[in-house]
Amino acid sequence: MAIVRRNPALASLEADVCRSRDCDLGPRHGLTRVDSNGRIHAHPDRRAEPAEWAWAVAHSVVHLGFGHVPADKKLRPQPDRFDLAARCVVVNRFLLTFPVGRTPDHLPDSYPDGDEEQIAARWRRDGIPAAYEHCGTGGDSSDQVLVPWSRWHTEPDWQLAFAHALTRTMSAAMDVAGGRRDTLTGERLPARPWDRAFSWFISSYPLLGGIAAGMKVVADAELARAHGIAVAAVDASLGEIYVNPLRRYDDEEWRFVLAHEMLHAALRHGDRCGGRDPYLFNVAADYVINGWLVEMDVGTMPEGLLHDPELRGLSTEEVYDRIVTDTRRMRRLATLRGKGVGDVLGEPLDGSCRDWVDLDEFYRRGLSQGLDLHSAGERGLLPAGLVQEIRALTHPPVPWDARLARWFDEFVPRPEPVRSYARPARRQASTPDIPRAGRYFPPEEVARCTFGVVLDTSGSMNARLLGKALGAIASYAEARDVPAARVVFCDAAAYDAGYLPPSEIAGRVRVRGRGGTVLQPGIDLLRRAEDFPPTAPVLIITDGACDVLRVRTEHAYLVPEGAPLPFTPRGPVFRLR
Repeated sequence: MAIVRRNPALASLEADVCRSRDCDLGPRHGLTRVDSNGRIHAHPDRRAEPAEWAWAVAHSVVHLGFGHVPADKKLRPQPDRFDLAARCVVVNRFLLTFPVGRTPDHLPDSYPDGDEEQIAARWRRDGIPAAYEHCGTGGDSSDQVLVPWSRWHTEPDWQLAFAHALTRTMSAAMDVAGGRRDTLTGERLPARPWDRAFSWFISSYPLLGGIAAGMKVVADAELARAHGIAVAAVDASLGEIYVNPLRRYDDEEWRFVLAHEMLHAALRHGDRCGGRDPYLFNVAADYVINGWLVEMDVGTMPEGLLHDPELRGLSTEEVYDRIVTDTRRMRRLATLRGKGVGDVLGEPLDGSCRDWVDLDEFYRRGLSQGLDLHSAGERGLLPAGLVQEIRALTHPPVPWDARLARWFDEFVPRPEPVRSYARPARRQASTPDIPRAGRYFPPEEVARCTFGVVLDTSGSMNARLLGKALGAIASYAEARDVPAARVVFCDAAAYDAGYLPPSEIAGRVRVRGRGGTVLQPGIDLLRRAEDFPPTAPVLIITDGACDVLRVRTEHAYLVPEGAPLPFTPRGPVFRLR
């Protein structure tokens, strides 16, 4: 009994023990039986090791916790042999993952899947396997007995008490693993307010619980002082939130601060800045996030944070467009990191670098799953702007080759065939008597489409991405029946390759130059060429290390992912992966 009571979950079920030789409910051959009065009847003369007795007592106690012998004042029929065996199987399966004492050697090592009802129904149909016929603690007889409740106090709910005790045990185990408690039964160590706030998201706020589970709070006063962190900052690439432990906030205020930083990371505000001013974009994001958190009533907003009710419902980009008109005043505002500096960090503070992970996928999955859990649990309404941004994150961007195909559909249309009953058509074998129109291309001359390709052939171009781009262009050109495309190679000078069939664009093109990258002469060559239509579109393939281009006709860029262009492009940019 002492071994069993050392387990907090089993100790919560107050069961007494009967060892009387005159008891009619005592086991004849086994070790223990349990009745619905919460009494464990032990065999008075059987000998076993303490660990074996502990397992038998735990087996009986778990029967109580699983509701197999619920307390009731009514006289009820005893469960049949199929129910008794199925319940013992479920208890033994649980004790394999929740070990107490030592499991008897004669019991099997594995048990069938399913709950008690499913297993019992299966065995009523197919019979009970011999290995599971007597796997309880009562020997040849049943180890569960239903009797009317005969005690002076009201009937207890052992199942609910056991569920609460299991929850407390798992919470204590997580505290031990996280260093917040010495042992499962020991006193909880005093937690810091930001740790309590962070744990609250994991346990009680599903929208950000998945994000919080993959992030870490770093509370280092020296680190905060060295890098000027007044309250908090976040590094999305490392998954770390830096807080200043010298700042005195209560738990509700720390919840607000941590939620603020988690949303910065999850919504990828550092990457969405683009060509905008990083600090002003950070300020705009602060206005939006703080408005959402106030609307959601997550914690308490500390004094001094950026909040303007007039900006409610606007996106970060829209807020940026508004505040950028008054940059002098906005640069005097302070983020959680401090005045004049953003709390969205781009580089690790300690200079270290971890292995590469798909951060977009991590934060996108965490927010989308958190939103589903939040909605399913009816945890309250969320701001429409936040839901819209999360829904947008769950839909990844269209691949570059699909966007390129749409561009071809728009600017390089394929010739359309003509349908006519004057031309025979292949008829279906099932309905040969039904005439169908034939489809053919008219024999008269029709205008055919073409396009130009300006190709960067400098030494910095990636051969694999170059082949991928040329292959995509060739396949789309053939699919649209383009007879030939005008190809121009550019490095230090422009080399006109003339019109090439689509098959030769990818197969027999030989990169000629390996000098510097100047693409404007190639653009000018196509514009001045008399045999190149002035309305034909142009595809420019470069790695971004080029001159500033001025293209007046319809055009598009194929650029490797992550390679910036040295100018603001006017045409669509397809990022090759």
